[in-house]
Amino acid sequence: MTDTIFVLNGPNLNLLGTREPEIYGADTLDDIAGQLEDRAQELGLEIDMRQSNHEGHLVDWLHEAQARGAKAVILNAGAFTHTSIAVHDAIKGIRTPVIEVHLSNPHTREEFRHTSFVGRAAKGTIAGFGALSYTLALEAAARF
Repeated sequence: MTDTIFVLNGPNLNLLGTREPEIYGADTLDDIAGQLEDRAQELGLEIDMRQSNHEGHLVDWLHEAQARGAKAVILNAGAFTHTSIAVHDAIKGIRTPVIEVHLSNPHTREEFRHTSFVGRAAKGTIAGFGALSYTLALEAAARF
């Protein structure tokens, strides 16, 4: 096992900072990466942060996290949270613990967002704290 935490981000998260800031906040994905890098350094961890709008990339990266011996994965699967059996199965297929994160609280939003296939497979979920959700997930991952 390494001291690397994979931070995987799904579709449309590349638009953070400009996409519905009243829901997702003003922080960009680069802002969040910087916050995580700073905290990871304090914790003696390394971050491998990635984003893709393609479901298969997330599946491949989950497999890679295990193959590389990552300590944990922080995953914001975006809309794939609510639709992807493939991402669910990839999480179930690896031993690396996965923490689901969301900037907003899906349970306070549209009904279709109340089902999380990621959450059914993940070790735990942190949601509703904006960019802080990622840092809280990193704090949890550091304890694995």
